[in-house]
Amino acid sequence: MSTLSLPQDESRQLVPPPGALPDPPGATTLAPATPTTASTTSTTRTTDASTTRWEDLKVVPARHPGRWIATAGVAVLLAMVVSSLVTNPKWEWSIVAQYLTWPSVLNGLWGTIRLTAVAAVVGFGLGTVLALMRLSRSPLLQAVSSAYTWVFRSVPLILQLLLWYNLAYLYPTLSLGIPFGPGFLEFGTLDVIDKFGAAILGLGLSQAAYSSEIVRAGILSVDQGQHEAAASLGIPRSRQTLRIVLPQAMRTIVPTSVNEIIGLVKGTSVVYVLAYGELFYTIGVIYGRNQRVVPLLMVAAIWYLVITTVLTVAQYYVERHYAKGAVRTLPPTPVQRVRWTLQVAWSRVTGRPAPAHLPPAYAARAAVGRSHLLRTATSDRTTGGAA
Repeated sequence: MSTLSLPQDESRQLVPPPGALPDPPGATTLAPATPTTASTTSTTRTTDASTTRWEDLKVVPARHPGRWIATAGVAVLLAMVVSSLVTNPKWEWSIVAQYLTWPSVLNGLWGTIRLTAVAAVVGFGLGTVLALMRLSRSPLLQAVSSAYTWVFRSVPLILQLLLWYNLAYLYPTLSLGIPFGPGFLEFGTLDVIDKFGAAILGLGLSQAAYSSEIVRAGILSVDQGQHEAAASLGIPRSRQTLRIVLPQAMRTIVPTSVNEIIGLVKGTSVVYVLAYGELFYTIGVIYGRNQRVVPLLMVAAIWYLVITTVLTVAQYYVERHYAKGAVRTLPPTPVQRVRWTLQVAWSRVTGRPAPAHLPPAYAARAAVGRSHLLRTATSDRTTGGAA
């Protein structure tokens, strides 16, 4: 009986039943040991043209009945959901389509995007500074950064928004000048911190507390040898951080950061307590007048989905950019995935060979059902034959 190992050093082996198949060409057969020839072996080559050849064996894909059952169940549930959305008239999709591009809704959408963008810049800019303070050797900087993170992560966001909006009660005027000395410029607090300013302070400063931990975790994920190599070359510490450490840390920072920005998009809905005209507040005003609650809420949900989808696509390309120094082959883009999948499907339907530029994983999918078991140099060496 011969044993043929699969290439790529896989842990599985193809073992034909005794007598069912001949030994492949080049395989060795050990003669039974005898008392007089215990240390010698004889090799024989066996060929039988009347039996099936190894090259004629087809590779049959493994069956996965559990996967098929799960797929069928999910498909049925998905069909039920789609049917409910289409056939239930109470969704009032005509009202949804009408208000989706309503001028006041678009103004609220712009307010949400503006809040998210400014608060994200403030939050991650300040969060990076706080992370560097936390990693510094100064006990005071470490204490201040830790205290800031502790306070702003402990106080609810809605409470922070109300405190910033009522800052004029504590400080009616703000001034610029020498600390503990005379002021050169004085102005009213309400003139500076309006609804938008209070929303930015609440969202941005709260986000900074979370961003600082994200950035700190990313910096700590960089191998210590990178720091030591940069220091041994005499590179200044600031340049080490900006040009060596942070680019490598971005592979860890980006996924969590985008997740926080997506949370920030939805967190802007809390600003309704300030009566600022962002998307959720605008939707609430409209359905308060026409009583079309569900259709207007679907309008808000659709726009939130659109913003989140754009951020998710941007995250994919940013991660792909920073993966250049970590992987040999960059992951395919969504467009490439779709194109390769269509080419695989066309190859399997028409029976034509897959294009030569397909990656190995997609080429293997195209070859399922018409692949054959062929001997390779690896299998020859495994079975002891000549390559």
